[in-house]
Amino acid sequence: MIIRSLFKNDKAGVILLTILGLMMVVIPALNLWVPEGSVFHMNTYTISLLGKYLTYALLALSVDLVWGYLGILSLGHGAFFALGGYGMGMYLMRQIGTRGEYGHPILPDFMVFLNWQELPWFWHGFHWFGFAVLMSLLIPCLLALVFGWFAFKSRVTGVYFSIITQALTYSLMLAFFRNEMGFGGNNGLTDFKDILGFSLQTDATRAALFSFTAFSLGLSYIACRRIVNSKLGRVCMAVRDAEDRARFLGYQVETVKLWVFVFSALLAGVAGALYVPQVGIINPSEFSPLNSIEIVIWVAVGGRATLFGAVCGALIVNYLKSFLTGVMPEAWLFALGALFIGVTLFLPKGVAGLLQFSKGKN
Repeated sequence: MIIRSLFKNDKAGVILLTILGLMMVVIPALNLWVPEGSVFHMNTYTISLLGKYLTYALLALSVDLVWGYLGILSLGHGAFFALGGYGMGMYLMRQIGTRGEYGHPILPDFMVFLNWQELPWFWHGFHWFGFAVLMSLLIPCLLALVFGWFAFKSRVTGVYFSIITQALTYSLMLAFFRNEMGFGGNNGLTDFKDILGFSLQTDATRAALFSFTAFSLGLSYIACRRIVNSKLGRVCMAVRDAEDRARFLGYQVETVKLWVFVFSALLAGVAGALYVPQVGIINPSEFSPLNSIEIVIWVAVGGRATLFGAVCGALIVNYLKSFLTGVMPEAWLFALGALFIGVTLFLPKGVAGLLQFSKGKN
């Protein structure tokens, strides 16, 4: 009954979840059980690439929740994504290197190279997977909570909020580029070997990571849809459309903004944590404000305030990016700009709006 009411007017969401469910099973099966010489074989590189796309889709979903339904244009969600990635990267780095008394690596390789004598205090505990996962989620949430509390209590809105979120992620990028910060400097964290005792180079591990990413995206979509269809979702849209009126009616506008913003940061952190073991690297460039702007373009292309459209936009744009950067790398940024302008002028509701229009005509 709950599932039926949740997706009563969201057939696109049902289709998305069905596709994700099929992908969780079919794609790993094509990789592990179909011989390499077969035309139906799915190679490990393709699976890792698709897994990366799904983490981007989850990141786009988090941005659509606050931009589409709260009217908050965040240009700093790349920071939450990168922090989640660094949390997982720190765990993966602690799985390699010379082992100490308790069987855990004494220092990550890059610290040995830089002649560090002891492990920084903030690296302790990251040899435990559970602790690393907790930090990958908690740190983005704490940053969003503190930053959002000051911003929303000060009633910073509109373009001013966008600018300070952009400044936030840029300042973090500059900080993480410094070698003395203890996060690998401009090289970041890379050369990962194992996760939970399983080699990251095996086909089975890659397939399992892909399936778990698809499952996480589906679960996150359900959570976002539950929020949007609830009373909280209706309040969010009221705040988006008429913030002063919602405040006059007695709603705690700042509190609503804060907790939805924190939840979106949580989703971005999950995306970052899933991204790193599949891509094999995390470095300060992930904090780049350009990355956060690109996320907004994904959402705009797919369709703002649809959730389904955000997922589609991330998949479409990143596929085009992979294709064009391989064929004409110098043309990608021009193509991205043209795509954004074209969608803004001719498809203001994005791909999701086009699909709805076609359905209406039929």
